[in-house]
Amino acid sequence: MNAIYGLFPDTDSARRAMSFLRRESSRLGIRSDSILLMSAEPLQEEAFGWKEQHSPMPWLAVLGALLGGTAGYALASFTQRTYPLPTGGMPIVAMWPTGIIMYELTMLGAIVTTIATFLIAARLPNYKRRLYDPEVTNGKILVGVSDADPDCRAELQRRFHQEGAEEVKEYSSS
Repeated sequence: MNAIYGLFPDTDSARRAMSFLRRESSRLGIRSDSILLMSAEPLQEEAFGWKEQHSPMPWLAVLGALLGGTAGYALASFTQRTYPLPTGGMPIVAMWPTGIIMYELTMLGAIVTTIATFLIAARLPNYKRRLYDPEVTNGKILVGVSDADPDCRAELQRRFHQEGAEEVKEYSSS
């Protein structure tokens, strides 16, 4: 990955740089998913122009719970039918013990599905080298472009400085 990025001291200058990148992305040949923003603190209230993203996680958790509950019933009823005990005229598949197994596997299905969905959505674990600058932990905000066109790097560097970047750096992971 090749990237060019600026380190900004405050959210106002970083917001100006982000709006420049979004406004001029088509002219400079920058894809919206190649714009980078990194901060040591959450920036959700800072209005950086993110679109609200909806996640399928709640529906997948419900699906995992249904599959877990079904698996719990199948496991308990299969076990009770395979190894029947004398029940004195009561049904072989008793619902109270089966309900306990169903409940536990329902919760397990929901939890495992939620964790798996989170890891997939967050692209974790990520074994690729990612862009990072130690100044981010010192309070700077990193705004940049990955895989930028070599022809527009000079303009990006100039605009980052113009918008208030304290430092503009280039990164290459080759």
